[in-house]
Amino acid sequence: MREEQPFSGEHLPELLLQISEGRQTAFREVYVLFYKRLFHFAFAIVKTRELSEEIVEDVFVKLWQKHADARGIQNLRVYLYTATKNTALNYLSKKARESITEPFDHIQIELNDSAVTPEQILITAEMYKKIQAAVEALPPRCKMIFKLVREDGLRYKEIAEILNISVNTIDVQMAIAVKRIASALEADLGYSLQKKPLRK
Repeated sequence: MREEQPFSGEHLPELLLQISEGRQTAFREVYVLFYKRLFHFAFAIVKTRELSEEIVEDVFVKLWQKHADARGIQNLRVYLYTATKNTALNYLSKKARESITEPFDHIQIELNDSAVTPEQILITAEMYKKIQAAVEALPPRCKMIFKLVREDGLRYKEIAEILNISVNTIDVQMAIAVKRIASALEADLGYSLQKKPLRK
């Protein structure tokens, strides 16, 4: 199994063109690139491995079934995450039969170690524990946004489209996340951490 590739985004339009022409090699490359990320995203919503796998497989099956229309997809990352979110929420709405006004306020997110930047892992294991505790203590929506930005590498505009929220909301939530994580570290470092600009 190939290792998960980092997001570059540069070759995605070309892959979409090839998929629209029915090239299975391009489809497989997109599958390998996105499967793990979409699985974790689905799992955060539905909380079961089997269903998460089923949801992501369904998203890819539909993409291939309609591969001739792939040229019309403006942003493949947004398309796949949005399709995964919608499929997961459709399942929940059918299953629960209840009103979900803020579905992302109740999900549980698990961050991979790759979400933590090198400067955040400075010095000691104790500090790393403080970072993880601060991340885990974030409100669910804040933690999801933090994951999509820091771990999955999505831009603010992409996340806004996927989650159907404003860019300003994402900016506020990321500011909260960074502030809380920084506060957890300041006591150990002995100085105030400066917030670096985030990708928008």
